[in-house]
Amino acid sequence: MICGITFSLTSCRESTQNKTEDAAKAIGKDIKENAEKAGDKMEEGAKKLKQEIDEEIHDTDDVNGEEAADDME
Repeated sequence: MICGITFSLTSCRESTQNKTEDAAKAIGKDIKENAEKAGDKMEEGAKKLKQEIDEEIHDTDDVNGEEAADDME
Protein backbone atom coordinates (compact mmCIF):
# COMPACT_ATOMS: atom_id res chain seq x y z
CA MET A 1 0.00 0.00 0.00
CA ILE A 2 2.84 2.38 0.85
CA CYS A 3 4.42 1.62 -2.53
CA GLY A 4 1.14 2.42 -4.25
CA ILE A 5 0.84 5.78 -2.49
CA THR A 6 4.47 6.61 -3.20
CA PHE A 7 4.04 5.70 -6.88
CA SER A 8 0.88 7.81 -7.24
CA LEU A 9 2.50 10.84 -5.57
CA THR A 10 5.57 10.53 -7.78
CA SER A 11 3.37 10.14 -10.83
CA CYS A 12 1.34 13.23 -9.89
CA ARG A 13 4.50 15.28 -9.36
CA GLU A 14 5.85 14.24 -12.75
CA SER A 15 2.54 15.04 -14.41
CA THR A 16 2.41 18.46 -12.73
CA GLN A 17 6.02 19.13 -13.65
CA ASN A 18 5.35 18.21 -17.29
CA LYS A 19 2.28 20.46 -17.42
CA THR A 20 4.28 23.28 -15.85
CA GLU A 21 7.09 22.83 -18.38
CA ASP A 22 4.60 22.79 -21.26
CA ALA A 23 2.94 25.97 -19.97
CA ALA A 24 6.32 27.68 -19.56
CA LYS A 25 7.28 26.75 -23.13
CA ALA A 26 3.97 28.09 -24.44
CA ILE A 27 4.46 31.34 -22.52
CA GLY A 28 7.99 31.64 -23.86
CA LYS A 29 6.74 31.11 -27.41
CA ASP A 30 4.05 33.79 -26.95
CA ILE A 31 6.61 36.23 -25.55
CA LYS A 32 8.97 35.61 -28.46
CA GLU A 33 6.23 36.06 -31.08
CA ASN A 34 4.93 39.24 -29.48
CA ALA A 35 8.45 40.64 -29.08
CA GLU A 36 9.04 40.04 -32.79
CA LYS A 37 5.75 41.79 -33.64
CA ALA A 38 6.70 44.72 -31.41
CA GLY A 39 10.13 44.90 -33.06
CA ASP A 40 8.50 44.95 -36.50
CA LYS A 41 6.19 47.79 -35.43
CA MET A 42 9.14 49.73 -34.01
CA GLU A 43 11.07 49.33 -37.27
CA GLU A 44 8.03 50.46 -39.24
CA GLY A 45 7.64 53.50 -36.99
CA ALA A 46 11.33 54.34 -37.26
CA LYS A 47 11.12 54.24 -41.08
CA LYS A 48 8.09 56.56 -41.03
CA LEU A 49 9.85 58.92 -38.64
CA LYS A 50 12.96 58.98 -40.83
CA GLN A 51 10.82 59.74 -43.87
CA GLU A 52 9.06 62.59 -42.04
CA ILE A 53 12.38 64.05 -40.87
CA ASP A 54 13.81 63.83 -44.39
CA GLU A 55 10.71 65.56 -45.77
CA GLU A 56 11.04 68.37 -43.23
CA ILE A 57 14.75 68.81 -43.91
CA HIS A 58 14.28 68.90 -47.69
CA ASP A 59 11.02 70.90 -47.61
CA THR A 60 9.17 68.10 -49.35
CA ASP A 61 6.67 67.49 -46.55
CA ASP A 62 3.12 67.23 -47.82
CA VAL A 63 -0.28 66.73 -46.32
CA ASN A 64 -2.83 64.74 -48.32
CA GLY A 65 -0.82 65.24 -51.48
CA GLU A 66 -0.54 69.03 -50.99
CA GLU A 67 2.42 70.92 -49.67
CA ALA A 68 1.96 71.81 -46.03
CA ALA A 69 1.13 75.46 -45.26
CA ASP A 70 4.14 75.86 -42.96
CA ASP A 71 6.44 74.88 -45.85
CA MET A 72 5.17 77.71 -48.04
CA GLU A 73 6.56 80.46 -45.81
